Amino acid sequence: MKHFMDKDFLLETETAQDLFHNHAAKMPIIDYHCHLIPEMVANDHKFKSITELWLGGDHYKWRAMRTNGVDEKYCTGTDTSDWEKFEKWAETVPYTFRNPLYHWTHLELKTAFGIDKLLSPKTAREIFDECNEKLKLPEYSARGLMRRYNVECVCTTDDPIDDLRFHKQTRKSGFEIKMIPAWRPDKAMAVDNTKNFSEYVNKLGEVAGVTVSKFADMIDALQKRHDFFAANGCRLSDHGIEEFYDEEYTDSQIEIIFEKAMRCQQLSQQEIRQFKNCMLTKFAEMDYDSDWTQQYHYGAIRDNNTKMFEQLGPDTGFDSIGEFNTAKAMSRFLNHLNTEGKLTRTILYTLNPCANEVIATMLGNFQDGTCPGKIQFGSGWWFNDQLDGMTRQMNALSVLGLLSRFVGMLTDSRSFLSYPRHEYFRRTLCNLLGNDVEKGLLPNDKENLYRMVEDISYNNAKNYFNF
Repeated sequence: MKHFMDKDFLLETETAQDLFHNHAAKMPIIDYHCHLIPEMVANDHKFKSITELWLGGDHYKWRAMRTNGVDEKYCTGTDTSDWEKFEKWAETVPYTFRNPLYHWTHLELKTAFGIDKLLSPKTAREIFDECNEKLKLPEYSARGLMRRYNVECVCTTDDPIDDLRFHKQTRKSGFEIKMIPAWRPDKAMAVDNTKNFSEYVNKLGEVAGVTVSKFADMIDALQKRHDFFAANGCRLSDHGIEEFYDEEYTDSQIEIIFEKAMRCQQLSQQEIRQFKNCMLTKFAEMDYDSDWTQQYHYGAIRDNNTKMFEQLGPDTGFDSIGEFNTAKAMSRFLNHLNTEGKLTRTILYTLNPCANEVIATMLGNFQDGTCPGKIQFGSGWWFNDQLDGMTRQMNALSVLGLLSRFVGMLTDSRSFLSYPRHEYFRRTLCNLLGNDVEKGLLPNDKENLYRMVEDISYNNAKNYFNF
């Protein structure tokens, strides 16, 4: 029987062990999509406790705690102590067997703090105190943790109206790890709620120095902010959408829809979808003109629990996988851009693994030979960034595309302790390849195997994004 989380964790063969330990493990991390708070990097934030570092904003853990019968005050409450919250998490951990949280929790304890003990109510106080003592050391600050995990570059998620002052501050400080902004303009197309939309557009106009009285003015304001982001090192956009849209529209229709939205009038579903299709197209054209990479995260149903949304707001653990029949719309959207000569490098992420093969086959329709893997199938995302989800994504990409050209893993996280997810991914990748070699499904061609795991772990992303 193997020991839990030993040095060969997830590595079932000698070939897999060689691939990981001698090749994948040594590669730096390019975390090209995350939700780190730029201010924490700029000011080299010092964490007051493991609770702040581990449980602050982590809706994965909150969902598990709620499911385990833990009162909300121990998840998001402000009148409970750090120890009380940590204690409730420690009580929950033994119930997370076979949930990726169990693996992540102990991988993070081991790689960040050198703690091999299993977290449980019996060990909670000891682990809490040991982690907190280490967090007092300078190497456990926000920047220190990034250095610990050999991070080379991170791309944050930023709204067009953000002033990017913390990115500028970080650059000026001489911090050796790049922190690059990524353009996330979701609010500029969110006409589902016209009141919020009109307020946002007015704010956008103020920030861009544009008086917004018609649709073209909003596009002008967005272009100015797009240029501002580019001047501050941005090379990627990211879009969180439920699905793709292919509703046809005319310029006059979009102008009418925009005017109605700015007057806070209710829009029909057809009008909403027309406007979103138009905006995604405008954003894609801006990205092409600036030679950016565009990312589309689709398939989530967000804020399902109205009561808790009103109490806590978004991104607090009440989202789920959606079902959307979006393949044709995705194809038409990409085909329109391609026909117009405006299709830039693109990464497609699906939250529903039922669409893995849909995405994997969509890629080949629009590869054009201008760069390896121009259209990418993004790694297992959100509910899928775990052993089964990552394996299914890589298997689909392998049989229907070129796994060798895959740009690899990202954290998609707000936590400075999420970098072991890259290790988790790399171990999974090496195990897949190692098993195939041992079964005779792949040759024991060490030169190509070594290149492949090093490329997927780091080199492909390095070349693809050209940071």
